[in-house]
Amino acid sequence: MPQNSKLLSIHNADGSETLGAVTDGGVVDIRATAQKLGIAAPLTLHELLSGGNTDALNRVVAGAKGSGVALLSESDITFGRLFTHPSKIVCVGLNYRRHAKEVGMQEPRVPPLFNKYNNALAGHNCVITLPPKEISTKFDYETELLIVVGKSGRNIPEADALSYVAGYCTSNDFSSRDLQLELPSGQWMIGKTLDNFAPIGPYFVSSDLVGDPNKLKIETHVNGELRQSSNTADFIFNTQQMVSYISKHWTIAPGDIIFTGTPQGVIAGMPKDKQVWLKAGDKIVSSIEKLGELKFSLA
Repeated sequence: MPQNSKLLSIHNADGSETLGAVTDGGVVDIRATAQKLGIAAPLTLHELLSGGNTDALNRVVAGAKGSGVALLSESDITFGRLFTHPSKIVCVGLNYRRHAKEVGMQEPRVPPLFNKYNNALAGHNCVITLPPKEISTKFDYETELLIVVGKSGRNIPEADALSYVAGYCTSNDFSSRDLQLELPSGQWMIGKTLDNFAPIGPYFVSSDLVGDPNKLKIETHVNGELRQSSNTADFIFNTQQMVSYISKHWTIAPGDIIFTGTPQGVIAGMPKDKQVWLKAGDKIVSSIEKLGELKFSLA
C-alpha cells in the first residue's frame, strides 16, 4: 500500500484522469514525468491500489526535479476524479452522536449501511447539476471522512482493521432529502446516488500521514457560512469498527471506499421553519483536518 503519499487526480486535455503527487515544490504530473524518465508507474489511484508498483511511483516523484518536466501549481490543474470504478461504494448512516440527537433518532446498535453507484462519483471543484424541480427540491450537504481500502479481507478483527486501510479523503454524501425520506416507500438509494452526488477530494492521503482517523476536525461551509463543525471523535462506530463490521458481511477489496457518516448541522436536522435547502449557485466547502478542502458548486 502507498505510504507517505498525498495524491490528486489530474483531468487531462485528452479526457483521461491520471495521478499527481503533491510535494513541497509543487505537483508532480506522474504520467508526463514517468514517460520522460522511462518508468512504468501506476497512473491512476485504481492501478496503484490494485497492486501497482509503489516503488516505481516513488522513483518518479523522487526524479521529478531532474526530469525536465515542470512541477504544476494546483491553481493551474483541472481536477479529475480520484475514483472512477471502485468495486464497492459503502455508506454508513447515522454515525455521529450529536447528529443522531439533532434528527431525533436513537443511536443504532450496528452501523446502518447503504450504497452509492459509480455515476455519483465526482471530483474536487466539480459542478453538480441539480435535477428538475419535479424530481427533487430538497438538497442537503453531508461532509464525511472517506475510508479507502488498501487490501482484501474478510471477517477482519477490529484490532487489525486499520492495517487494511490505505488512506483517507474528504468527501460529501450529497443528498436529496425528499427522494430519500418523503416517498411512500422510502427511497434512500435514489436520494443518495444521483449523478455527481459523491464528490471526493482534493487529495488521497495515505494512512501513515493521517494518524488516528478517529480524532479529526470536520467542517462544512455553504457560501462562506459555517454549517457543520465537529470531530470524528463523535463517531458512534469508529473506523476500526466500521471496517470490521462491513468485512463480516462481504469481502472488502483494494479501492473500495467507505463513507462514514456526517456530523450535526445538516439542513434536515434543523427545525422545519429554518430549513433553507441548497439551490443552484450555492458553493460548498467540505474540510477535514489533514485531508484538505473539497470544493464544489451547484447548477
